[in-house]
Amino acid sequence: MTESVSFGGFDGRCVALPEARQLDVLAGLLERRGAEVIRCPLVSILDTPDQTSVCNWLKHFIEDDEVSDIILLTGEGVSRLLGAAERHYLRPAFEGKLAAVRKIARGPKPGRALREIGLSSDVVSPVPTTQGVIDLLPTLEFTTRRVAVQLYGSEPNLPLQQTLRTHGLEPMPVAPYIYASEMDDARVIDLIDTLAVGKVDAIAFTSQPQVSRLLGVAQQHGREPALRQALSGMLIAAVGPVVADLLGNRGVHVDVVPEDRYFMRPLVDAMAARFAARSVAGG
Repeated sequence: MTESVSFGGFDGRCVALPEARQLDVLAGLLERRGAEVIRCPLVSILDTPDQTSVCNWLKHFIEDDEVSDIILLTGEGVSRLLGAAERHYLRPAFEGKLAAVRKIARGPKPGRALREIGLSSDVVSPVPTTQGVIDLLPTLEFTTRRVAVQLYGSEPNLPLQQTLRTHGLEPMPVAPYIYASEMDDARVIDLIDTLAVGKVDAIAFTSQPQVSRLLGVAQQHGREPALRQALSGMLIAAVGPVVADLLGNRGVHVDVVPEDRYFMRPLVDAMAARFAARSVAGG
């Protein structure tokens, strides 16, 4: 039996979703809680076109006895590395090396991907951010100098790499995937115009590239004032502190961030609770 609208907390409110990877999952969670959903994926994730560098990194990681630690920043990265290892006939060796090294994870998501192959994170940063990992490093002892680092997107994460060097360590980074535009500019502008009409009650951001894409297209096409005006009148939800910080730095208020678990279901729960509170208050 599906949840009723009255139980859901959304009561027919309209929510825009820039999510791409798990769009149907997130949309389903909202619709079962009584929301009307506008699907508007802004970015997609692709394997990096530089597969040669990924293959070389995999071989180095597998064969180098000086690598006894790996920092995993995203679950997506773990999955992409496993896929690349499969394509290059290195998967058994890669999984074996992953099992042997200490796996330092930025929050819980890498651990979820590792569980797919029967492994788990050995150390998890309490705060799922780069800074959380940086703060964790002084508490760890390293038996070898070289540390493998799985990056997210094409971002080199210089603060993390520099911190490793400051501690006398040598980062060995790999970027197994990239963010790519999934919608052309015209469709992003259509979304901005839809938001500007004022009939959308909330928008839920689940990654930083979504924020950058939406604001970037608005600025390039003279829609930034209209977009900011629209955003100022709706509920803005962020899946976690990393996305919330970017929104705040770009001058966008954030109303909802899950308190402890930065996944889709807690995000939907937090949004429903905020709307329910507004209904009680008569807002």
